[in-house]
This record gives sequence, C-alpha cells and structure tokens, in this order.
Amino acid sequence: MVDYPGFIAIETGEDDGLPLAIAWSLPDGRVKQTLIQPDDSWIKEDTNAMGAYSMEELESLGVSPLEVIRELENDHFSATLYTSDNGDDEAALARLFDTYGLDPFVELAPASVLYPSITPGEWHRQRRETFSELGLEPMRPEHELEVMLSMHQRPTEED
Repeated sequence: MVDYPGFIAIETGEDDGLPLAIAWSLPDGRVKQTLIQPDDSWIKEDTNAMGAYSMEELESLGVSPLEVIRELENDHFSATLYTSDNGDDEAALARLFDTYGLDPFVELAPASVLYPSITPGEWHRQRRETFSELGLEPMRPEHELEVMLSMHQRPTEED
C-alpha cells in the first residue's frame, strides 16, 4: 500500500482568496472534500465572487469555515501539505484561519518538492498532461487531488 503525503487544494472566488471549496488527501489516498459556507465577514453587498457557485449552494451544501478547520486539524495537525502551487491556496487557507483569529497549524509547500529528480517546470508539464489523460478540470479541488495522487504513484511505480 502506498503511503501518500498530504495534498490539499482550495477553490477560490474572484475576491482574493475567497475559499469556496476545499479538498485534502489522507495517508491512504482517500480524499475529503466540501464546499465552504462563506463567513459573513467575507461577503460584501455587491459581491459576485462566488465563482461557479450560487450563495444558496454554498449555504446549503457547504460547511462552516470552523468545521473545515476542525476536520483539517483532526487529519493534519502540524503537518506539511502539498499543493499544485497555483498561488491561491495559501491566501485562501489564511483567510479561513484569520476569520477566527487563528494561526494556521499546517504549512503549505509545492508538491513538486516531493520529486527532486524532476524540475518544477517538468512537474507542472506532467500535471497538465495528467489532467488531460484523466479528463479532469484544473482548479476543481477534488480533481487537483486526483491528479496529484495519480502523479505520486508514478515515480514509485518506476522505482
């Protein structure tokens, strides 16, 4: 059985780091994912920053930011989680924690650092190819996780 590193991806809206959906992996390769109910402090009256989601979808299908933090804490307290390094994950995670005046208890790092034998540019090329091969959409957290988990299996299969 492969023991996977913790991968994380956060879908954001147009408003600098507004977290809409989150997914992270567990050591056995399972993925947890959910929509996130926007905190009142995140929403401006004229905002249309919800991306592909309606406010009703996020409110009814999402969980509170505090529930997301608690679940993440149960799974990955004091861990390093690996991202596709698109830049939005760190801002979105900070916004989740800042809502409650908390310091993040996880550290984010680009997933490419897990594979020292390939350059970050090569990792991103392989990521794009894997999205295409699997017929998945970039920027959807559950798809990002599926791609990173798939890519993580490749080097171990070739060793």
